[in-house]
Amino acid sequence: MLKIRLARGGAKKRPYYSIVIADSHAARDGRFIEKVGTFNPLLAKDHPERFTLKTERVQEWLSKGAQPTDRVARFLSTQGMVEWKHGNNPNKGKPGKKAEERSAERVQREADRAEAAAAAAAAPPAPVEEPVAETAEA
Repeated sequence: MLKIRLARGGAKKRPYYSIVIADSHAARDGRFIEKVGTFNPLLAKDHPERFTLKTERVQEWLSKGAQPTDRVARFLSTQGMVEWKHGNNPNKGKPGKKAEERSAERVQREADRAEAAAAAAAAPPAPVEEPVAETAEA
């Protein structure tokens, strides 16, 4: 399957992306078929050179069945080439099974500790017998 996606370039902490047509099994920065645009995230959002695109080539690849990735689809929707809508994942922020188990255990420990403290406070303290010190008479 062909994808229209970003290929990262640039130096460390100075990213620069090429928008490429590539096979979906190829590496992110690996072999591609054609370069159809660029994206420079370091430029201001309203800067004209932040995002460039060869629209005719992209239209041709879209007609051949190439699928844009989510990020590229956002860019293409600003040009009116594809319809992109924000995804909704309501479970994204929820903790996993292990975290939920740990949380339940923590709540149970706190409840047991509070119950034990309440029981200790309600029961009168047991009288403590002091040991009688024997005196050695010489």
